Amino acid sequence: MPENIQQKIEKLREELHQHNYSYYVLDEPVISDFEFDLKLKELQELELKHPEFHDPNSPTLRVGGGITKHFPTVQHPFRMYSLDNSYDFDDLEDWEKRIIKTIDEPVEFVAELKYDGASISILYEKGKLSQAVTRGDGFQGDEITANVRTISDIPLTLRGNFPPKFYMRGEIYLTRKNFDKINAAREEEGLDPFMNPRNTASGSLKTQDSGEVRKRGLSAVLYQFVAENSPVETHWELLQNAKEWGFKISDQAQLCKNLDEIKTFINFWDEQRHLLPFEIDGIVLKVNSLQQQRNLGYTAKSPRWAMAYKFKAEKVETELQSVSYQVGRTGAITPVANLKPVLLAGTVVKRASLHNEDIIKKLDLHENDFVFVEKGGEIIPKIVGVNFEKRASDSEEIQYISNCPECGTELVKIEDQAIHFCPNEMHCPPQVVGKMIHYVSRKALNIVSLGQETIAQLYREKLVENPADFYVLTKEQLLPLERMAEKSVQNIISGIEKSKEIPFEKVLFGIGIKHVGETVAKKLVKNFPSIEALKNATIEELCQVEDIGEKIAFSITEFFSNQENVLMIERLKSYGVQLEKGESQHEILSSVLEGKTFLFTGKLSLFTREQAEEMVEKNGGKNISAVSKNLNYLVVGEKAGSKLKKAQTIGTIEILDEQQFLDLIKKE
Repeated sequence: MPENIQQKIEKLREELHQHNYSYYVLDEPVISDFEFDLKLKELQELELKHPEFHDPNSPTLRVGGGITKHFPTVQHPFRMYSLDNSYDFDDLEDWEKRIIKTIDEPVEFVAELKYDGASISILYEKGKLSQAVTRGDGFQGDEITANVRTISDIPLTLRGNFPPKFYMRGEIYLTRKNFDKINAAREEEGLDPFMNPRNTASGSLKTQDSGEVRKRGLSAVLYQFVAENSPVETHWELLQNAKEWGFKISDQAQLCKNLDEIKTFINFWDEQRHLLPFEIDGIVLKVNSLQQQRNLGYTAKSPRWAMAYKFKAEKVETELQSVSYQVGRTGAITPVANLKPVLLAGTVVKRASLHNEDIIKKLDLHENDFVFVEKGGEIIPKIVGVNFEKRASDSEEIQYISNCPECGTELVKIEDQAIHFCPNEMHCPPQVVGKMIHYVSRKALNIVSLGQETIAQLYREKLVENPADFYVLTKEQLLPLERMAEKSVQNIISGIEKSKEIPFEKVLFGIGIKHVGETVAKKLVKNFPSIEALKNATIEELCQVEDIGEKIAFSITEFFSNQENVLMIERLKSYGVQLEKGESQHEILSSVLEGKTFLFTGKLSLFTREQAEEMVEKNGGKNISAVSKNLNYLVVGEKAGSKLKKAQTIGTIEILDEQQFLDLIKKE
């Protein structure tokens, strides 16, 4: 009897998997939803009565219901690289030339839609879905298997002749229809609507209740087979095989023989993308031959055999309702356009930066103008023009403010800059709070327990006015404040105490002397080993330091000429903050880079610029700030630009990628 029950359960599972495949992959349902639900219910009842036949990949488990309080971090056995982006055909032509030059043989490409969602890596073992992991940082991600099992587009068991173990990479996304349905339901419940399908899909994957994930109606498309060995020779064949195994593959993917076919594909979908039931933000191009992919290899961050072509920013028209002004930490005034809310590239846009007075004049902005807005790099909204035909005849020109909106002080405009400043740096509230936020930031004193809202609250309560005040805060002062508990107060006190161990160069950066950034602070500390030495330095002495010009020198002397700043420094010193260079701050590990100069450019992925420059110094080398004949090595990250071109023009500069730089240090 149990054997017959087991056979019946397995037969129902097989039938339901087949119906899922027909519905979601082939788009050819053979039974009605009602009949499918009857079979599913029958299987659920049998499984409930016979738990000994449990299968984690049963179709009944797609309904979810499990609660996951913590998503474990999992290493990716095969790194999930990001793609280089291009925004015009010139970039693609350069990319194709680099490929042909490297492999010196004919190349064909696969063009695919770039779905706007969340990346996923799914492990299949013996034809069963075994594990699903988010992209994370590319090296490791969160294991969200229970949630991914609820997505109907993703097969739980495979069909046909598939490899015993492999990973399928893909994108989890929300259709426009399901996104609208979710927001309609939220609005009925009095909740704020979600902003865009991409973020909603990504957030849904981290929802703790898999039953709730199921309700979101997520979709998936799979686009990359990853394993030690491939059963075929091309990416295109892999896509066709994957479809036969049960994966939902994009119907729009196309095999292209040359760049002209790629351009035709891109132009078509640039015009037609709004007709798709889901969001795309570009086209992904891959070299078809897997052997050619292996020959081309990878940069530190991206495969050389793939490229993402990003569509140009969308542009919409909306009404300018007003212009407001923000005051930054340095006193710089930024005008902001307040707009009638409008949907742009998947998000509702209400504001856009106008940067400065010159931009307002260049746009010839008037009150209540109808303006054109687009997203720079698909992220930051900006006004790119005015619809003059809709301008009212009595509309008045936008006049830039003359006084600070926060403290009323008359604004100053420096002759060679387009920015207005509030000169009341010691007492203008946003500047005062901004300086304290800068002081506790990660690259400065790194007091993580003191967030922006907490600092603003402490300032409102008149408990702090400058960084020195942090060091006299007490539990008795903090506990009565809003959102403060014993643990959070203790974290603040402990974080402040620990900041006394932060080295001098970071403190110097943190106290916020105008024009003294991280690199300048390091160079100053090398030449002036204490705050006293820096305070007593003359303009001439300061200008003798590499990369320190009169502008920075005057800013430093002006800072120390203010008695409030001097008093703050004295207080910091008395509380034990590091205002002298410690013995180990510039410890030399080796002399392997002695006599060599370095400059880093582009977006670094293996280390930060700060870490890179520290490695140079600790191995006897020297960092310089510009490309010249005095430069020995230029280390380039992603999207290296003018510095790389200049170095190539000079011809004597050795150009390294990040890994080659690390190898250079390890030589000794």
